[in-house]
Amino acid sequence: MKHLAAILSILALLAGPLLASDISLQDLKKAIDSKTVTLIDVNGTESYNSRHIPGAVDFFAYQKDLADKLPADKNTLIVAYCYSPQCPAYKLAVDATEKLGYTNVKHFAPGISGWVNAGEPTQKGN
Repeated sequence: MKHLAAILSILALLAGPLLASDISLQDLKKAIDSKTVTLIDVNGTESYNSRHIPGAVDFFAYQKDLADKLPADKNTLIVAYCYSPQCPAYKLAVDATEKLGYTNVKHFAPGISGWVNAGEPTQKGN
């Protein structure tokens, strides 16, 4: 039943306009290095536990309490990503963060696969 709700949410988001602009690998790495970004992984908890960009929040584990995992400053850079450029699931996090009032929300289109293919480090588990 949870999967059906997630699928329906994704389909609803696909019907709407693209909500976030993309961020490049280089700009994302700069933001991570300067600790000015909050990352949201939208690949599912199993995938998240297997590997994610270090410091990312597991969207599906904290979807209902997402506000507790985000910074108080609504202008903070928030970056959502999923598996690859073809994956639309990131829109769930974009929609959720924008509903919470965040105004600087971006999409890392290459996703975790692009991150790994670029030779960047990943983290396992929480």
